Amino acid sequence: MTDGKTPLGYIGLGLMGWPMTERLLADGHPVTVWNRSREKLAPALAAGAEEAATPADVARAADIVFTCVTDDRSMDAIVFGENGVAQAGAPNKILIDCSTIKPDACRRMAKRLRDETGMGWIDAPVTGGTAGARAGKLVVMAGGTEADIERLRPIMTAVSQSFTRMGPQGAGLVTKLCNQVIVACGKVVLSEMLLLARDGGIDPASVPAALKGGSADSWQLQNEAPRIAARDFDTPRGTANTILKDLNIIHAFAQEAGTAMPVTALVNELYRLHIARGQGGRDSPSIYDTIDGKR
Repeated sequence: MTDGKTPLGYIGLGLMGWPMTERLLADGHPVTVWNRSREKLAPALAAGAEEAATPADVARAADIVFTCVTDDRSMDAIVFGENGVAQAGAPNKILIDCSTIKPDACRRMAKRLRDETGMGWIDAPVTGGTAGARAGKLVVMAGGTEADIERLRPIMTAVSQSFTRMGPQGAGLVTKLCNQVIVACGKVVLSEMLLLARDGGIDPASVPAALKGGSADSWQLQNEAPRIAARDFDTPRGTANTILKDLNIIHAFAQEAGTAMPVTALVNELYRLHIARGQGGRDSPSIYDTIDGKR
């Protein structure tokens, strides 16, 4: 430790991983980092992070290893692949995964990591976007043992406004899928509403203020709707590709659970169409353009 601060690691310094790493460094933790695309490490190294040659080296240097990657295949490779985290796993270490992956894949990997190394695993997907990550105001829903989560709680104050245990491994991810149902469907509903306002002769940008405090008010209405109305889609805070990835996970999980989700299924197909039109790398509210059909 340095000045009593737990040595940490972070693997996956993308849109969310880098601002979270920045917050952990600002809180005084020594942080060792690794990223598949090495050029993304530059801001973290400039801020005082140490570079590791492999994910295993991150785990050797850190008591707590954060990860934030694209999907369960990437996660499996980082943990169990050549020079993966598991090679340096130990009973006194914890992996905390902030990715949104399949709950069953999380449970399988968590069990394997503990069986093979004794290392704990917490699934801790986040919501709040890049702005929340930069401000240290993320909302984190966690799955894992009570002991592991309580050990993490003081550290998570640097990056989050809430850190809630939802149950054993996988429970955090199921909660995140519930969140993404609201988020993804909300972007489509807001787009339809703003198009109705436009076609009805109302300035779409005026609607959020007019509805503020009413029964239709929400964070999305006040924060997402103005960006949609302005068609501010070119700086991704979360891409359409990522939303579709999450929707695909939701669809598969709902089928396994026997849950009927007709509205979410339609939103899934709308995002699939949007991406087929070459819009996958744009900010996720750009679904507005596909619904509009005039652009």
